[in-house]
Amino acid sequence: MKKIFFILSMALAFTGLLKSKVNAQSVPVGTPALDDYYRRMQLLGKVDSNVSFTIRPLFPGVAFKRHNVYDPDTTLKNDNWTPTGPVSFANGAGSFQILPFSWQQQFNSDHPYGWNDGAMIPAKGYQTMVSGGIFVKYGPLSIQFRPEFVYAGNPPFNGFASGHSDKELIKYYAFYNYIDNPERFGNKAYSKAFLGQSSIRLTFDPVSIGLSNENLWWGPGIRNSLILGNNAPGFKHFTINTVRPINTPVGSFEFQVIAARLDATNFPPLLTTTTSTGANLVRAKTNDWRYYTGVNINYHIKWVEGLTLGLTRTFDAYHKDINTLSEYVPFFFPYQKQSTNDGDPIPRDQLTSLYARWLFTKAQAEVYFEYGLNDNSYNFRDFIGSPDHSRAYIFGLRKMLPFGTHADQHILLSGEITQLSQTVDRLVRGAGGWYVHSGVKQGQTNKGQVIGAGTGSGGNLQSMDVSWVSGLKKLGVRLERYEHNADFSASLADINGNSRKWVDFAFALQGEWNYKNLIFNATIEEVKSLNYEWFLKDYDPSSQQYYIPHNTVYNLHAIIGATYRF
Repeated sequence: MKKIFFILSMALAFTGLLKSKVNAQSVPVGTPALDDYYRRMQLLGKVDSNVSFTIRPLFPGVAFKRHNVYDPDTTLKNDNWTPTGPVSFANGAGSFQILPFSWQQQFNSDHPYGWNDGAMIPAKGYQTMVSGGIFVKYGPLSIQFRPEFVYAGNPPFNGFASGHSDKELIKYYAFYNYIDNPERFGNKAYSKAFLGQSSIRLTFDPVSIGLSNENLWWGPGIRNSLILGNNAPGFKHFTINTVRPINTPVGSFEFQVIAARLDATNFPPLLTTTTSTGANLVRAKTNDWRYYTGVNINYHIKWVEGLTLGLTRTFDAYHKDINTLSEYVPFFFPYQKQSTNDGDPIPRDQLTSLYARWLFTKAQAEVYFEYGLNDNSYNFRDFIGSPDHSRAYIFGLRKMLPFGTHADQHILLSGEITQLSQTVDRLVRGAGGWYVHSGVKQGQTNKGQVIGAGTGSGGNLQSMDVSWVSGLKKLGVRLERYEHNADFSASLADINGNSRKWVDFAFALQGEWNYKNLIFNATIEEVKSLNYEWFLKDYDPSSQQYYIPHNTVYNLHAIIGATYRF
């Protein structure tokens, strides 16, 4: 890793001798209105259909030939309070731009809820995040400095420990001792500054190489991603990636290869760390940062219009266990355990997924699918016999419908399913929970949050969205059913015969609206939590009721934000 960083630094020292007109400016994952705007425009056939949207952040300046990536519809050009966009210098060899200033606020009335909010934490009460910065480019060298600051009141709430027995606490720790995913981030207010969506790059169209702390999103999902998403804070990584599709006679390709650092928290799974008799529940974790590396590559088939096929593979291990080049770059490590003496030579957590996205521009629709595995099969025969062992998947679709006679207005219909719980195959052979690992006890997390699907290990989600859209504007409703960690709830069945599931039903009003330099975003969501925290208050084992009435909790989840574009 040190050698790689040294070589890159030496290369940066000579960039003043080079010139390039490539705009390597990214639109960070999760940017209100802008991040999804380009994907909606692709449904309408207004941007390049070869861009897969399965490797983000996007680089619209290169991929879609946008001069100002934060003004994609050019409405700011003639209607603004202050001029916007990059300013050129050095006879066009360089450019400078003040990045948008964003202020996002979030509130939960009863308990933590919500995901895909980057550096924000799961917390009750009020929290806020501010971000802004600058972008400078000269020749192929670009520097994007966009730090983030988060503050959360983080008041106490009724968590798992407040309503469960010692036996149930032991069960909880038996699962969550193998992942760094605390229920509450300490017992006081939380505040922290991050590098945020910052990067330094050398870009030679269509490939970019650099150091970054940006959030990454891999795969075609919109509400969730199996491998990488913006549920956790961005992490430090070295990257080689395409900024637009590479065209060839047989189709186009996109890829990203990363070598990264994942960090842990010092928080236990619960603030209650002992049983009522004083027995310790916490199992110590290795005090070392984790080396995380992965590859995402996809192929846009020339002869099948709109179809993209992709593969991702990632490895997560403690840095102290990485010694050889093959361990730093392990992408050709065999999938089949039969070829590796039935195991990995070092404690290492592997994930892989196959995905597909099919865009139908004439129908203004898309369908997508991602199928992932968190445990390798012994051999090919084993996989054929049990292809659903350790699997998780995401399936979704979107469709644009004309809104009356308004050519610039549409109704957007969206639906997505995330399934992370183990299948019935677990009765024969347990696969373990997604993002959880016995050898790498922090699991697939960064700073205490899962780097993949925000619904977390064992979480299942069904989501439906109906919205009116016009340019950057969007107004709509969202309905969701979220089942919390079905793998863990199944383990509670050994106690008092309890097999109750904790399920949230959520209804949200959401909107995004641009006015001159401003973009506003808001979500008001009512969440009904049935069997909250798997509590057993007033539980009657002889009852046929599936949901226990006195264990229903209501929560108001609200988001409001504003972004000013310079």
